[in-house]
Amino acid sequence: MATASTLNLDYVRSQFPGLDRGWTFFDNAGGSQIVKGAVERINTFLYEKNVQIGGSYEVSQAAAAALYEARTAAMHLVNASRPEEIVFGNSTTALIQNLARAMHGQLSAGDEIIITVADHESNIGPWDRLQERGVILKIWPLDKKTLTLELVDLEPLMSARTKLVCVTHCSNILGSINPIREIADFVHARGAKICVDAVAYAPHRAVDVQAFDVDYYVFSLYKTYGPHYALMYGRYDLLLELDTLYHYFYGKDKVPGKLEPGNPNYELAYSTCGIVDYLTTLGEQVGETGGTRAKIEAAYGAITVQENALTERLLTYLRSRNDCRIIGQAVNRDSQRVPTIAFRFDGREAADLCKAMDAEKIAMRFGDFHSRRLAEYLGLTDHGGMLRVSMVHYNTIEELDRFTSALDRILAGEAGLAKAS
Repeated sequence: MATASTLNLDYVRSQFPGLDRGWTFFDNAGGSQIVKGAVERINTFLYEKNVQIGGSYEVSQAAAAALYEARTAAMHLVNASRPEEIVFGNSTTALIQNLARAMHGQLSAGDEIIITVADHESNIGPWDRLQERGVILKIWPLDKKTLTLELVDLEPLMSARTKLVCVTHCSNILGSINPIREIADFVHARGAKICVDAVAYAPHRAVDVQAFDVDYYVFSLYKTYGPHYALMYGRYDLLLELDTLYHYFYGKDKVPGKLEPGNPNYELAYSTCGIVDYLTTLGEQVGETGGTRAKIEAAYGAITVQENALTERLLTYLRSRNDCRIIGQAVNRDSQRVPTIAFRFDGREAADLCKAMDAEKIAMRFGDFHSRRLAEYLGLTDHGGMLRVSMVHYNTIEELDRFTSALDRILAGEAGLAKAS
C-alpha cells in the first residue's frame, strides 16, 4: 500500500460543487457535501436505467446490474466478503430499526441487549423498544473521568442471556474512536453479537468490517459524501437468520432483499459507485497502484493526514482560551480523534454564538446532536447544549482560521456588551 501523502485540495474541492456557494461548511457530522460523481451516478440511473428490476427486457437487466454494481462498490468500501452482505436503507436510524424488527424471531423474554450511554439515539431507541417484548436492556456506562468506554464496566453486564452489544465506533460529541476490534473480541468470547453505529467514523477512516470482526455495521451515505441514504453491513450467515421484512414469499434465504421492503432506492444506492470512484481516484493520486480496496485505504490515509492538521489547529485554539471547555479529549493522540469537536464557553448560550456565526456564512451546529442521553449523562444540556465544529478532508486551514477569527470577534463583542450593561 502507498504511504499516506498530502491530498491535492484543489482537486478535492473541485469534486464538491456545493463548496462554491460562499459558505464554510463545519456541520459535516450533520451531513457532508455530496461528491460530483455520486450525483452523476444518480442522473445516469434516472436517465438510462429508471425501471423496476426483475424484468426480462434489456433496461430492467441494466437496472439490476447497476444495483449489483452498487452493492459491489459498497463491499469494497467496507471490505465485506461479498456484495450480498450490503443492505441499503433510508438512514442509519431506519436500518437499525429494521434490524431490531428482523431479530424478533431470535429474541425471547429475558434475553438481554446492552447499549451504551455514549451512542446516538439511532443505536439506542430501536433496542429500547424491544423491552415491550420482554427483552432486558442494560446500559454500558461511560467513564466520566476518562470519557471512555471501559471493558471492565462491560464485563459485569454480560451474562449467558446477552444476545447483542450495541456501540458507536465514534461518538458524534466526544469525537474519539472506540477500539471496535477489541470490543468485538470481548463480546464474541462471551457468546454475543455486536452492532456498530459508524456514522461518525466512516467519513474519516477506512472501514474494514472483516478486520473489525463486527456482525452488523451501519452508517449514513449522506455523511460520507453521498445522498440522503445509508447502508448496513451484516455477516452473510447472520443475515440469513433474520426474519424477512418483505412479502411472505421472500424467504429467509433471500438476502439482502428480504431486509429492503419495497426494494432499495436504486438511484441512491447507485450513487455509492460515485463515492468509491472518488476515493479510488484519491488513492491513485497519492501513489497507490493496487486494486480498489488498496486505493480506498490509501485515500483514507491521506484524508487522515489532512484531518489531523485541522483537528490540531482547532484544539490548539480552544485550549488557548481560559473560558472554553472542550468536550472529550483535548489532544489528538495517535490519530484517535476525528475532527468532530464539541465545546462550550463559560456562561454563553450556544444558540446565540452559533447564530452569530450564521452571519459570517460559517455553518455549524449547537445542541445535543441526537445524542441526548450522553448530553444528559454529562450534564451538558443547559445554555443550549454544546457548540460543534465538524470538519472533513475538504475543509482547509484557511477556513478554520477564518472561523476562529470570527469567534474571537463575536466573543469580544458579547463581552463588551455585557460590560456596558
